[in-house]
Amino acid sequence: MQKSNFFGTMQKIIVIQTVKKNELYNITSKVSEFVEKCCVKSGIVNVYAQGATSGIMIQENWDNSVQSDVLNFLQSIIPSGVWEHDKQDNNGDAHIKAGIVGPSETIPIIDGKLGLSEWQNIFFCEFDGPRKKRTIILTIFANK
Repeated sequence: MQKSNFFGTMQKIIVIQTVKKNELYNITSKVSEFVEKCCVKSGIVNVYAQGATSGIMIQENWDNSVQSDVLNFLQSIIPSGVWEHDKQDNNGDAHIKAGIVGPSETIPIIDGKLGLSEWQNIFFCEFDGPRKKRTIILTIFANK
């Protein structure tokens, strides 16, 4: 497929289902597929998690130990069941974790591919699962 000189924005919505209360889901292939289908040579892609109890993180995916370490660390500094917001819906820790991780990451597009290093991957971070529907918005901003 030939790369275009498209200039502007393109968007796609990804919906995933989560199965654990806290988990990191590798969505790199979904983002990469979208970038390649759009035939953009150069630009950026923003990956945004909708929801106040989830986030997006770029992290290593060589094995599951880094993902486990991230979740264990967040749990150790942000335990569940001790926050004022827990009185409403028992997910105060999820809100704090999502606030620290943040809802989005922006990745450069270089020669039509994600500008990630060999070991970097894009993760959707679930902090209040399981959920039947989690929405992630991908937005490409393409250069001429």
